[in-house]
Amino acid sequence: MIWVPGERVRRLSHAVEVAAPAGVVYQLIADAERWPLYFPPNVHVERLDFDGVRERLRMWVLADGQVRSWTSTRLQDSARRQVTFRQDQVMEQAESMGGTWTVTELGPGRCRLHVDHEFTAAGGRPEDTAWLEAATVANARSDLKSLSFLARHWQQLDELVLSFEESVRVKGPAELVYHFLYDIADWPRHVPHVSRAEVAEPQVGVQKATLDLASAGGGTHTVTCMRVCFPHAGRIVHKEIAPRRLIAAHCGEWSLVPDERGVTVLAQHHVVLREKDIEPVLGAGATLADARRRVHAELSYESQQTLRLARQHAESAVRVL
Repeated sequence: MIWVPGERVRRLSHAVEVAAPAGVVYQLIADAERWPLYFPPNVHVERLDFDGVRERLRMWVLADGQVRSWTSTRLQDSARRQVTFRQDQVMEQAESMGGTWTVTELGPGRCRLHVDHEFTAAGGRPEDTAWLEAATVANARSDLKSLSFLARHWQQLDELVLSFEESVRVKGPAELVYHFLYDIADWPRHVPHVSRAEVAEPQVGVQKATLDLASAGGGTHTVTCMRVCFPHAGRIVHKEIAPRRLIAAHCGEWSLVPDERGVTVLAQHHVVLREKDIEPVLGAGATLADARRRVHAELSYESQQTLRLARQHAESAVRVL
């Protein structure tokens, strides 16, 4: 890390050598919409526009335990394997925030990844400067560690990543379905596989939920997730920040697609499996394929239970002819 003292602009630099081709590492950096799956601090990223070089992103990121949101403009330079970024609407502690990701080829199958940040605190307040520096350092180190792991396993990434969705058709209003999915604090009273729910909403539309869940095969596990809610769009995105065993990362979305006859409700899941957990959890000789089946079955069971009960809640309240 490089820190330039005595200046209002703080500059931080982090780097790591990665045992993967430079092009693979660059693609992981360029694909920001997948960052919630790849990088622990990222809760949700939405691309607002992209012309092939310039893109605008809306980001929700954990910093010091709180979800902060901003919009960023990024310029992708695939020839130089460089992505520059600058926040357009900054978090409240910052006056400006930007930087550069750079991937430098070191040889066949090896490269160096740099991430450089520069920022100024709002009003130059020392306490905000210290907070921004600590949050930036923590997130940069976390990002580089996660990206190094994914890049080293790039040839296996298709097997480690699992994506699927469940759906249900509801003959009822979308508002009632959304209310059921949003009111996660009430799930222990309605959803059989949820025995406990501790929910906080530190800011409007952002929830932190810790749930005790019963698995389909017996036993109980605890997960903690962050949820970002978009009531007008009929969407709730979520990410486990303390994932269950077998899972290194898990994010997903509840989404509602209404029409004149009712609403289609989707539950999407995206998972990175934790390979080192496979034999301790599933037994000696268990494989990655076994882990994929186990995780798919567990998440599918939870989704189908919740979707079925959301449908029951909506259809029992209002009948659509």
